[in-house]
Amino acid sequence: MKWMAKCFEIIIYTASLSKYADPVLDYLDKGWVCSYWLFWEHCTFFNGIFVKDLSWLDWELSDSIIIDNSPTSYFFHTECAIPITSWYDDPSDNELTLLTPILESLSKV
Repeated sequence: MKWMAKCFEIIIYTASLSKYADPVLDYLDKGWVCSYWLFWEHCTFFNGIFVKDLSWLDWELSDSIIIDNSPTSYFFHTECAIPITSWYDDPSDNELTLLTPILESLSKV
């Protein structure tokens, strides 16, 4: 995250409740490189699903990327999405690291 923070404003947006996600984010974001942490409370309930709605946030959607394992999470903003596979207790998972070259390229356009 420290490396990507040199190229992007990083915002963590999780569909988890803040009381569960806060301790995890305290551990992951030790350098405080994320501008915001958004939680389930910030999601929009739509047709029986919770969607991470970026439109109410104060930034240009054309300059935004959402990386998520759940297509329903970015249902409103598929044009901004980079889908990834789900992570389930795999200590060798490196999918976000593999995205680094793509994200670095995107930061220059």
